[in-house]
Parts: sequence; C-alpha cells; structure tokens
Amino acid sequence: MIPYHSLSNNNNNNNDMSLSADKYNKINIADKYIRQEKIGEGTYGVVYKAWNKITSRVVALKKIRLGPTKAEGLTTTTLREISILSRTDHKNIVKLLEYHHHRSKLYMAFEFCEMDLRKFIDSYQNLRLRIPANIIKKFTFQLLSGIKYCHSHGILHRDLKPQNLLIDAAGDLKIADFGLARQLSYSLRPLTHEVVTLWYRAPEILLGSMYYTMSIDMWSAGCIFAEMSSGAALFRGESEIDQLFKIFNLLGTPNEQIWPGINQLPNFKMIFPLWKKFPLGFYFMGLNHDAVNLLEQCLIYAPNKRLSAKRALCHPYFDDINFPLKFQ
Repeated sequence: MIPYHSLSNNNNNNNDMSLSADKYNKINIADKYIRQEKIGEGTYGVVYKAWNKITSRVVALKKIRLGPTKAEGLTTTTLREISILSRTDHKNIVKLLEYHHHRSKLYMAFEFCEMDLRKFIDSYQNLRLRIPANIIKKFTFQLLSGIKYCHSHGILHRDLKPQNLLIDAAGDLKIADFGLARQLSYSLRPLTHEVVTLWYRAPEILLGSMYYTMSIDMWSAGCIFAEMSSGAALFRGESEIDQLFKIFNLLGTPNEQIWPGINQLPNFKMIFPLWKKFPLGFYFMGLNHDAVNLLEQCLIYAPNKRLSAKRALCHPYFDDINFPLKFQ
C-alpha cells in the first residue's frame, strides 16, 4: 500500500514503491484541497484544478479510481509514474507534489499548468495563425532540456506527444505523463513494442525492434518540433503500416545503406514501395536552414546516428536563444 507521501523535499534515489504506512502521516490528501473545476477525465479517473487550504497553492489533483479487490488495485503505469516523478527534479518536468493511497482511491497532486501543448497549437490554428518562431524555439529547447535530464538519469519517456507536454502560467514547457516511461538498465532486455502514440512513434518500433534506445524519444521530439512549426502533425497514419508509409513518403524508403541492419527487423519487407526523400526545406518553407537541419537530425532513420538531446541543445539553431534559458 502507498500511504500519504509529501515530495516537497524528496528527491532521493529511493525506488522502493512498497512504502511503510508507519513512516508517513496518514493525512487524507482530499481533505487538504478545495476542488475548483474539472480539467480532465479518462478511464483512469478525473483531474481537478484544486486549491491547497494550507499553503494556498493551486494544483492539478488527479483522483484515480481503484478496484475493490487487490487484483484491481494500483496499475503498473501509476506505480511507474509515482516511482519516476518521486526522483526527478527539473524545471521542464512536471512536479508530483504529493500522493495518498487510501482504500479505493489514489490522489496525486501535481504542480498546476494552464494548458497542454496540443491546446496551445490548436489555439493558433483556430485563428489561422502560426506560432511565433521565438516561442517554437523556446519550447523546443525546454523539451530537449527535459529529455536530456531524463536520459542522463536512465529514464526513457516512451510517450512524448503534445498532449503530454504542459505549459505553466510563466510560459514554460514541462514534460508530463510518465506512465509508459522506463528506467533503463545496462542489461539488454526486450522492451515493449506497443509504446508511443502512433503519430510520434519511431520507425524502429514500427518495424518491430524490441531493443530500442533513448533515440525513440528524439524521434518524437522531432515530430513535435515539426508540428509546432506547421500547425499539423507531421505523420498522421491511421495504422502502423500507414504510419510507416507516410514516413517513407516524406523521408524516402530506407535501405541497408541508409540504415544498416534494417533488413533484419521483423516488420521490414523488401517489397515496400520505393519513395525518394523529399527535401524538408521545401516542406517547411518558414524554417531557416538551422531549424531544418535540426529537424533532419532528429528524424534520421538509423537510431545510433539520430541526434541525442545533449547534442541537440548545442545545435546552431539555439545560438541566439535567450541566455538565461540556457542555464536555467
């Protein structure tokens, strides 16, 4: 059982999710907050904008419905998210402030953010406007900063998409929803195939690779960068094969010369249609040379050649970014 646990000063490396009930005060987190409005709902439960009666802080309070039996208790995704967010501390990763598991309910209090990147992009699209270039650059830099932190701590997010990127009142972007994340070890073990929302899924996953790396997050980051720049998702597949063909249609059909080892991937077929690469600079007329180059480096087919978050942050595209942002 996971009892009440405040994380305000907890950034240790404890990965034990079987926390002792005697170690923490049994305070019902629901009694500490006044719910103001519902801001989200799904199969997992409900998210409210709530006000802390003690600190006056506004939070996002997630109430997760649990089954009446032990077998219907905490899900792996919930345990995983609590475990990872309990040990992260970065400006561009949403903060889990506290959580409380009591009987059939689990409450999780997160720092409050005004909207997600999906709604932000849509707000510009609804007005038929493009997101200003300086905002795209800032959000891309902050996304990569959060990814770099995760990767440097062995955390693979595995579900980066605009809906999982939040924007706070100060206009800063934060990575959220770590339910599919994995803490990678040095041992080479097969990983789950069904991860990452289809439109942001790296080609190595689509082709059936079970030994993917941190580079899958960078592919997703490239897709998100492109979406902010154009206002629409770059690859809008309706199935896995359709997603693959949409990627091939823009970036060209890969082969052994472009991507060594591709012929060995389970879902690769020699009979795939042969498309030629389309220059991204023509597709994204509004992007300058450095921006197009950064995008191309994030969307390289061969995972071991794809740009890392650390290297991406040093790309010339960010040379003129606000100085304090680089060292926040």
